[in-house]
Amino acid sequence: MSTAQTSATEPRLTSLSHGGGCGCKIAPGVLSDILKGMPAMPMPRELMVGIETADDAAVYRLNDEQALIATTDFFMPIVDDPYDFGRIAATNAISDVYAMGGRPIMALALVGMPINVLSVATIGRILEGGASVCRDAGIPVAGGHTIDSVEAIYGLVALGLVHPERVRRNADARPGDVLVLGKPLGVGVMSAALKKGALDDAGYAQMIATTTKLNTPGPDLAALPGVHALTDVTGFGLAGHALELARGAKCDVRIDWSAVPLLGGVRALAQGGFVTGASGRNWGGYGAHVGLPDDFAAEDKALLTDPQTSGGLLVSCDPASVGAVLAIFRDHGFGQAAVVGEVLVAAGASAQLRVRVSH
Repeated sequence: MSTAQTSATEPRLTSLSHGGGCGCKIAPGVLSDILKGMPAMPMPRELMVGIETADDAAVYRLNDEQALIATTDFFMPIVDDPYDFGRIAATNAISDVYAMGGRPIMALALVGMPINVLSVATIGRILEGGASVCRDAGIPVAGGHTIDSVEAIYGLVALGLVHPERVRRNADARPGDVLVLGKPLGVGVMSAALKKGALDDAGYAQMIATTTKLNTPGPDLAALPGVHALTDVTGFGLAGHALELARGAKCDVRIDWSAVPLLGGVRALAQGGFVTGASGRNWGGYGAHVGLPDDFAAEDKALLTDPQTSGGLLVSCDPASVGAVLAIFRDHGFGQAAVVGEVLVAAGASAQLRVRVSH
């Protein structure tokens, strides 16, 4: 297990966090209550995507050929290695640009650090990790902002460009669409095991590999006419983000749990009790809208709601495009991408997620 520190006298990064990665997100039910109190504001017609459907980023049309994608994401440490923490946070933030179908153009760093607890060298390694991912994405870190904070916080403002006709919202799925998931689930479970010293080296390597893999298929997926909706699976888990997709489209969604890819060993870890508190908060926020089989195992429920940090793209496409979608994922190195469900005509007044287990 990697617990690298720049200084042996410094605390573990995860010990400074009340919650790590996208597990820090405010629970979906609480967030909904907070946003209900926001006053209505006039939106310019150039704003193609705003807050209406809880999408991954805002999109502003610049002209007939270009739209600007703007997003931000930051969180507390999910791992103890400062360089890896920076890489994960940056990958996660840039993912929202890809999830809208765009290509990133630059980033701004958001840095809050307990400067009396962490050394300058450790903080520098966090920023170096983030900068390395930005280099991989082909973009500069063009500025940022820093504060002295009780907990270590790092992330990015990420900006990107997309052709207005290739913007892919999370709200445009259609009945009959097939759902494809780009990355396996289980990051939250692994992070819980890591924090308790129960994640081995192989598990840590898996966790870092998936959380630092940029969702580069996004623009190529958006270029397919048969791809109707895109989002990425992060803090609200597969169930929460599938429900957002369903609500935006006023449809129902069915997940075939048997087809959902999982990181190696995470089911056993979940059985052993290594589950984040965010998983339970997620279920509390949207569980009333999820139909589970009577014999659905507790560990599978935990993984269905498991908060993903830097999770995979969730694609809603017509059945004829599934082969092309999977080919794009594989061309970008996402060999575990899989068909995981379908979009259905809504059976009631509110969107529902139905889960089945094929045998």
